[in-house]
Amino acid sequence: MATESPDAAAIVARLEALASPADAAGMARFGIHGARVLGVPVKTLRTIARETGRSHVLAEALWASGIHEARILASIIAEPKRIDLAQMERWAIDLDSWDLCDQCCTNLWVRTPFAREQALAWSDRSEEFVKRAGFVLMAQVASKDRGAGAELLLRYLARAEQAAGDERNFVKKAVSWAMREIGQRGAALNAAAIAAAQRLEESDARAARWVGSDVLRELTRDLIAQRVARREERAGGQ
Repeated sequence: MATESPDAAAIVARLEALASPADAAGMARFGIHGARVLGVPVKTLRTIARETGRSHVLAEALWASGIHEARILASIIAEPKRIDLAQMERWAIDLDSWDLCDQCCTNLWVRTPFAREQALAWSDRSEEFVKRAGFVLMAQVASKDRGAGAELLLRYLARAEQAAGDERNFVKKAVSWAMREIGQRGAALNAAAIAAAQRLEESDARAARWVGSDVLRELTRDLIAQRVARREERAGGQ
């Protein structure tokens, strides 16, 4: 870790110097919006994060800038052990794009002790990107948290099936993501996720049918079946 981190103003100035209006316009075409998007790639942000090291105070200052890339950088350098529910909620309310949502979930929130329950709490919210964060967190817990048990993941699966009719593109894609990750954790969860997806395919709701088809397309692949079988073998050998 760096012994001395540059202040937020210096980092913001650096990001502004790296700004690319053309890249920002390209990001907008992929649904990446925000109060201020500079067009700085995430790879560059990760380089800056390695230089600064983790700093919770700096992360808060960068988030407060309101700049899209500064907030992604904040999610990388924030200290998971210093995160509390109040801060998670403040940042979640500020989410204004799918990529910022996903970066916060994958870089930071899944590493906190609140991830498992916050996934359920946020997935029941109405705000588009807060709701997405709930399902992205479910996907992250399913893929990274080896201590998450089948009971919790079945609760996630039930919530995802319930929410699959949400027509908002960034919500339904996160619902599918969560179901697909849950379905790769083991044979029983794979069967449960496939059964849920089959029910969704028969739904009257267009979004639910899309989710069902998307999940089935993934979970019925030979590659996924082989992955699930290997995980079952490893679990049986422990």
